[in-house]
Amino acid sequence: MKTLNDFANQKVLVLGLAKSGYAAAKLMMSLGADVTVNDQRDLSSNAHAADLAAIGVKVVDGGHPLDLIDSSVKLMIKNPGIPYKNPLIKKALELDVPVVTEVEIAGRLSEAPFIGVTGSNGKTTTTMLIGEMMKGSAYQPIVAGNIGTALTSVVQKATERNVIVAELSSFQLLGTRQFHPHVAVVLNIFDHHLDYHGTVENYAEAKAHITANQTASDALVYNADSERVVHFIAESSKAEKVPFSLKGRVENGAYVSEGTIYFKDEPIMKCDEMGLPGDHNLSNALAAVAAAGVYGVPVKYIAQVLRTFKGARHRLEYVDVVQGRTVYNDSKATNIIATSKALHAFPGKEIVLLAGGLDRGNTFDALIPDLKKAPIKAVLLFGQTQKKLLDACKKAGIPVIKEVENVEAAVPEAFALSQPGDVILLSPACASWDQYESFEQRGDIFITEVNKFR
Repeated sequence: MKTLNDFANQKVLVLGLAKSGYAAAKLMMSLGADVTVNDQRDLSSNAHAADLAAIGVKVVDGGHPLDLIDSSVKLMIKNPGIPYKNPLIKKALELDVPVVTEVEIAGRLSEAPFIGVTGSNGKTTTTMLIGEMMKGSAYQPIVAGNIGTALTSVVQKATERNVIVAELSSFQLLGTRQFHPHVAVVLNIFDHHLDYHGTVENYAEAKAHITANQTASDALVYNADSERVVHFIAESSKAEKVPFSLKGRVENGAYVSEGTIYFKDEPIMKCDEMGLPGDHNLSNALAAVAAAGVYGVPVKYIAQVLRTFKGARHRLEYVDVVQGRTVYNDSKATNIIATSKALHAFPGKEIVLLAGGLDRGNTFDALIPDLKKAPIKAVLLFGQTQKKLLDACKKAGIPVIKEVENVEAAVPEAFALSQPGDVILLSPACASWDQYESFEQRGDIFITEVNKFR
């Protein structure tokens, strides 16, 4: 970790005691800062809060007192998910107190270069693929960020021999100023998180922070098939452009031609040899190929990873063949776009779809074309969105539609309605919080129920 004396004896406010806030507070204490952590929750029984208090961190819970911010505060490190309309953040900005996320601090302190990965969908899969591929490089990869490990917890041990492969959300990137990845990867830009960002333009601008400080000695790996990525991000980047495309040859990048994956016109492998199904995963693979290719990872190693990698948990995760049915857990599909992609991942197979969850006020009309086109045998619906999805499925002409109480009840119905050779797919198109604590819990319960049919 680089030596940084900027925060010695300086007041730092960490807003939000989640995983990243805990790691950031500990790091700031190690740099000699005067640290306060604030969270609106009651932290009286929180182990992390107790741990921080034991090392001298001031912990303020149960609300957001405005007197925590004044002109003497050097820096605010915010939880990425806390909106900028929060009164403490608004006051900090009015007083010109820098408001950043832990990504900014990690970037300043890291001795290791960064490969940053962002996009609306596919971040986790692409990040994991790059992490695996980089094991064939001269660097030792560390995978962290939005994928689950706080960046401020890994930079303290990372050296120049490492490379940090970081999954980065728009929330995290919006809170950066100097962050400078050597390789930036931008997958796609859909209409996501507009309740937070307000407009697609604002959302894209947050994503563009990933390349804002790059120079000609860096590389931007970007989706040449996405007009938004090209317009909002690639066109203004100063980095070397490394495009990827499913539509055919691109200069200086990764592409698919006649069923073969190429990087800079060198063949990597046949597309049908990949371990992950679906064109969306092929696009993710191209992004990973390009990023690894920038670092000179041998083609044979890249191909080996693509053949053997089976995917991130809960993201079109292959479960097993059970009673002749091929089962996939796509519980991370918490929006329509993710489910749309999953429905087209199994050409030639009939699908029994399990869907439903938290009602965010939207309809599912945008899913109807995909429901019509995909070879769906039956749909099982649960959760708050049950009736809205029922309406969409009826409009799509799905032959069998059943409403069930939850995922647990859906699984036996899925086996009853399917036959050997079919695909049973959990791809909810909705968040999980109406019935489950997380999409991970929902996916784990699905797998548990499937295992009962072995």
